[in-house]
Amino acid sequence: MSLGYAEKLSYREDVGTVGMPEIFETPELVQNKIEELAAMVQKSKHLVVFTGAGISTSSGIPDFRGPMGVWTLQNVDSLHLRSGFPREKLAELHGNSFKEICPCCKTEYLRDFEIETIGLKDTPRRCSDKNCGARLKDTVLDWDDALPPEEMNLATEHCRSADLVLCLGTSLQITPACNMPLMSIKNGGRVAIVNLQATPKDKKASLVIHGLVDKVIAGVMSKLSLRIPPYIQKCVRWTLRVTSIHGLRAPLPFLQSVKVSFPERPDLKSVVLKEQPFSLQRETSMNKPFFMLLTLNFSDGCSCLSSSIGWPVDFQKRKDSFVRDRALVLRELYSAAQRESCIGQQEILERENLPRAETSIHGIVTNIVRYDTEDEKLAPPKNDLMNHSRSNPAKRHVEGTDCHSSLPKKLKYFLKDKKLNC
Repeated sequence: MSLGYAEKLSYREDVGTVGMPEIFETPELVQNKIEELAAMVQKSKHLVVFTGAGISTSSGIPDFRGPMGVWTLQNVDSLHLRSGFPREKLAELHGNSFKEICPCCKTEYLRDFEIETIGLKDTPRRCSDKNCGARLKDTVLDWDDALPPEEMNLATEHCRSADLVLCLGTSLQITPACNMPLMSIKNGGRVAIVNLQATPKDKKASLVIHGLVDKVIAGVMSKLSLRIPPYIQKCVRWTLRVTSIHGLRAPLPFLQSVKVSFPERPDLKSVVLKEQPFSLQRETSMNKPFFMLLTLNFSDGCSCLSSSIGWPVDFQKRKDSFVRDRALVLRELYSAAQRESCIGQQEILERENLPRAETSIHGIVTNIVRYDTEDEKLAPPKNDLMNHSRSNPAKRHVEGTDCHSSLPKKLKYFLKDKKLNC
C-alpha cells in the first residue's frame, strides 16, 4: 500500500477475512459508476490514489486475499516505479521487494532481482558511496515492523489536504494504513473505492465500484479524453550457456562450477552455476550495455584453480564473426604460460554471430594433476586427462596449485565454449 500514519505504529491484519467472495457488478452499473468517478476526478484539485495488491492482478501477480492469494506479494512488486511514476510522489508504505536502502545515508538501490530478505534485515551488499559503505537493508515490512516515518509523513500530509482519495485494489484492512484515506473526509474531501471485495470503509465512501481496477481506470481515462501511454519494456531476455565444443549435452568433467558476475553493475546479481549444463537466464535493459565476467572453477583434475573470461554485452551492436588458427593460438598461450609462469590463461578462438545468438569458443591452457601409484601399470597416461581424473591414486602430486605457481613439465590444452542466446 501507499499510505500510513506519522506516528511509529505497527500494522496488523484481520486474517479472518482472507478468502472473501468477489463481487462483480453488472456492466451497465459499472459503466454508470465510471462516468460518476470520471466527474469526481475532473473536479478534484488534489487527488491521492491509495493502491493495494489488486492493481497487480492484471499482471499475473496474485493478490492478498483472492483464491490464489499469497501473503508475501502484498503490493511490493515495484510496478509503480517501473511504470515511470515519479519517486518523489510515491509513498511505499509496506516496502518494495526489489529495493534496498542504506540506513545511514538513505540512498535507495532499485534492483532487477528480488532482495533475498524481508523484515528490514541486512542484505549481502553495501552502499556504493565511498564515504559511507554501510551494509544495505531490504525495505519490505514484516508483520511486527513499524511503517517507515519518511513515507508515512508524506502520505499523511497529502491525505489530509486531498479533496478526493481514490482507493484501488485494496481491502482497506491493514492498520494503520487503511485509516489514511478517511483523513480527507474530516477536511471535507471524499473517498472512492474500486475493489472486487467489500471493505470496512465502504459505508464512508462516496462511491464504491465492484469491478476490475484496470477496466475501471481505462474507462475513466476514456471519459476524460486522456490517453494511457503504452508501457514499452525495453528489455531483452537472454540465456548464457557454457558448453562443450562437442555438443550441448557433452559433459565438461574439468569444470566444477561457473561464477557469473557483473563488476560494473551492482544492480545485477552475481550467481554461481553448480550443475551441468551450465545455464543462466536473465532479463536486462536493451539499451544499457554491461560487462559480464565468467569465472571458470576447475575440478580436481586441474591444479589450476580457475580462469576468467570477460564478455562485454551490448544488444545494440553486433560483433564480427571470425575463426582463428587454433594451433597457433594454443602455441602462443603455451609460450605465454611458460614465460609468465601463470597457467589458466585463455584466448578466444572463434566467434559466430547469428540473428539472435552469439557463440564464442575459447582456448584455455592449464595443467593436470600428476599421480604416483605403487604399480606403474596402474598409472594413467600423462597426456590423458580423462583417464587421470578417473584413476584411484595412492599419492597425488600437484605441480602448481594456482596461477602463480611454477609450471609443471607437461601442460594440457582444453577447449571450452560459451553461448549467449538472445
